[in-house]
Amino acid sequence: MRTYDFAAVGLGPFNLGLACLAEPVDGLDGIFLEARDDFSWHPGMLLADATLQVPFMADLVTMADPTSRFSFLEFLKSTGRLYAFYIRESFYPLRAEYDQYCRWAAAQIAGIRFGRHVDRVQHDGEAYVLTARLRGGGTETYRAHRLVLGTGTQPHVPAAVQGLEGPMIHTADYLTHKAALQATRSITIVGSGQSAAEAYLDLLDDIDSFDYELTWATRSPRFFPMEYTKLTLEMTSPEYTAYFHRLPMETRDALLREQRQLYKGISADLIDTIYDTLYRQQVQGEVPTRLLTNAELSGAAWDEARGAYDLAFRHVELDAPFALETEALVLATGYRPQVPGFVASIADRIRWDAKRRYAVAAGYTIDDDAQIFVQNAEEHTHGLVAPDLGMGAFRNSVILNAMCGREVYPVEERIAFQEFGVARTEVPV
Repeated sequence: MRTYDFAAVGLGPFNLGLACLAEPVDGLDGIFLEARDDFSWHPGMLLADATLQVPFMADLVTMADPTSRFSFLEFLKSTGRLYAFYIRESFYPLRAEYDQYCRWAAAQIAGIRFGRHVDRVQHDGEAYVLTARLRGGGTETYRAHRLVLGTGTQPHVPAAVQGLEGPMIHTADYLTHKAALQATRSITIVGSGQSAAEAYLDLLDDIDSFDYELTWATRSPRFFPMEYTKLTLEMTSPEYTAYFHRLPMETRDALLREQRQLYKGISADLIDTIYDTLYRQQVQGEVPTRLLTNAELSGAAWDEARGAYDLAFRHVELDAPFALETEALVLATGYRPQVPGFVASIADRIRWDAKRRYAVAAGYTIDDDAQIFVQNAEEHTHGLVAPDLGMGAFRNSVILNAMCGREVYPVEERIAFQEFGVARTEVPV
């Protein structure tokens, strides 16, 4: 059986970026296994006007290799849109355009195998053996010295509505169910962040054409914007990541809760667009919509006879309960990392923290032999950069350099003007 240098499981933007950066490296042999039949990046939220929250340089490769043939600019040139993008004068690609770019890149990588659902991984004493179930039946087996786990995150369903019956959806499936939502008399979006705002604006734009009431409820005290000032952006830097990684687990967990608006907020332009849309519609008459802050969803029940949900909320600051009836419920409650089932058979080779999460080393490995790498499963150890598209190329540079035992791609160690922590030369008072 052929033994690869590494096998990457899952093909989101991060493992796809790894594939693009690994492609020109001589002597490195990798295989990429993806359960879906083709590349797809958040298809349920590919709204026509939605853009990335990061500039185009946060593509699959540029921050590691600006000369790569897999760059976003190369994609634009090859598809005849480079000048149009230039004239548009925006650094932020459309989300649908980014999806097209990723599909374009994936089509050029020979080592990608779609339709392979990895359901078992074992170690035979020298290498990892992966069993992949094929879409049409049957299995295939692959053998590799290293693993790169990029299985992504899963839509999060809050405890208050887990197991709830009825036509509840997550924004991950928004576009698939949009027509059904708009056929109801009332729609409630629960959650905050970019996806919630995009779904709300999309439904608000059509509210005059349909007879529904639209409610957006968030537990947060306001619909807060993502902080995007330059010194704050320095927290997506190698040195802040290293500083964060050295902190105690309890401190890291507390910081992540405090830093949510740094990377889980709404773009300021989108907030302004929502306000301007509300104002424009209000000029024509009353708008059947409500924006609820400090609204924590505490419970819900589906009444089949009425075809409606009875939602129970608690006003966080007033500590007061209130209720809301709605026919359609949309959860914009984000995504959470999930340990894939196939890890169970190699769990004894993996380091775990006190909360049974991966204990991820600075170099993104989770085993003592430094042979199992993770992508976007290290937010609790590396901080807010884990899901950031702009740091994907950096992480892949670290991973590839470790695999090759040499510097294939230069890795920046210091890029920030500010300092984090205490310099070793400073003496405490």
